[in-house]
Amino acid sequence: MNTLAIDIGGTKMAAALINDEHKIFQRTEISTPANAAPQALEQALARLVDVYQGQAQRVAVASTGIIDKGILTALNPDNLGGLNHFPLQATVEKLTGLPCVVLNDAQAAAWAEYCYLSAQFKHVTFITVSTGVGGGVVVNGELLTGPYAFAGHIGHIQADPNGPLCGCGRVGCVEAIASGRAIAAAAGHELEGKNTREIFAQAQSGNVQAQQLMTRSAQAICQLIANIKALLDTECIVLGGSVGLAQGYRQQVEQQLAQSPAAFQIPIYAAHYQHDAGLMGAALWSENHSA
Repeated sequence: MNTLAIDIGGTKMAAALINDEHKIFQRTEISTPANAAPQALEQALARLVDVYQGQAQRVAVASTGIIDKGILTALNPDNLGGLNHFPLQATVEKLTGLPCVVLNDAQAAAWAEYCYLSAQFKHVTFITVSTGVGGGVVVNGELLTGPYAFAGHIGHIQADPNGPLCGCGRVGCVEAIASGRAIAAAAGHELEGKNTREIFAQAQSGNVQAQQLMTRSAQAICQLIANIKALLDTECIVLGGSVGLAQGYRQQVEQQLAQSPAAFQIPIYAAHYQHDAGLMGAALWSENHSA
């Protein structure tokens, strides 16, 4: 059986077929529409799934935002244009004619990474640092979703009460400091207008401001990890996302965490499934949670 897996992020949307052996093939990617209109997302989804007609038996979708009973709501209006109560599951089922399972993208990635590490750990927390900051939590082999599907939105834990305003409406969230969008927004002078990839390239070349922005982001993630350890006593952290997987970033977080007291020390791994963790996690989740 082939699963059509879809991953909807704040910047890009990806799709791929995943077979029973959990091999990914026929992967495609398009830009996420910046338009806040629901029709724009539906049109993008239609374009994305069109090439897979007749090749899958079910669909599994991982998406940024809050996914509650198949409905998508963007917690941070900067991501997905502030979509509110978008019928994601029903829309995908209408477009494909197939049963569909949907869940948050970081929750999906957490499930994929837990499945990979399950022989070693039963308590795993996944953190994605990308356009935004998100997460997924597995406790004793169970993925936490919560009664309102809000569990794991750790990017909206406060990092600095005097920090910048977050798109969710709170002040000083981790996402408002550590995310790719936040890094680019904080850049000034010679880095103003550059995207996160360009800023990180400048950091590798020795640009002091770029290095400071990278360190500031890593510090916020380090403090988040220490808080998660205190709250959940999780056994390991898996770091993913375009920023989280950038060269040298995980090492910066590890160096920061090494300065914390021993009780907060915890191993940090790079995501095994890299940028496809959401796709794989959605497919794995659908195997036991099909509609």
